[in-house]
Amino acid sequence: MNRKVNDREDDALIKAFMNDENNAFDKLVLKYKDRVFNLCFRILGDYEEADDCAQDAFVKVYRALHRFRFEAAFSTYLYRVAVNTCKNKLKSKEYRHSKKMLRLSNPKEERLHAIEIRDESLSPLTQLERKEKEEIIQEAISSLPAEQRNLIVLRDIEGLSYEEIVRVTGYKLGTVKSKIARARQKLRDKLKGLV
Repeated sequence: MNRKVNDREDDALIKAFMNDENNAFDKLVLKYKDRVFNLCFRILGDYEEADDCAQDAFVKVYRALHRFRFEAAFSTYLYRVAVNTCKNKLKSKEYRHSKKMLRLSNPKEERLHAIEIRDESLSPLTQLERKEKEEIIQEAISSLPAEQRNLIVLRDIEGLSYEEIVRVTGYKLGTVKSKIARARQKLRDKLKGLV
């Protein structure tokens, strides 16, 4: 969909919400819930934590949407809230502590299930190889420092333009480009010979 048409649709829904049409916000949630969850999952690497952060991001946006000034696209605003929610989760003492604990369930199976994309035409062997690659790539992304991980997710996974990333993160354009280049190089080094 054309980005400008998409932005106009979002603006119309926000204005409807501001006029007390609460189902307009539901439409925004349905439109963006998968993208916000995927963004959070790529940053956090944990299905349940990503689900919690995505929900928290939508709650924060719901509470603040009456003050939305239409200076940026809604999607940019929503991504910024989601990224900041994930950053806060990563900084929290409780989250860091939970990552040091050993789980009795197999979190890798949950992770694979969360990012698996089914294509019934593929053979079981091809599907297994794809899952293994996805897991290796996700682990490499998760091992990056939080700042680099966030930028890689926004650019290479979510497909945001450099300008949109500047608005989401508040960094200067040159800083965004150099940080992404360094993060990509780290990923190449980590994935060399694996993928």
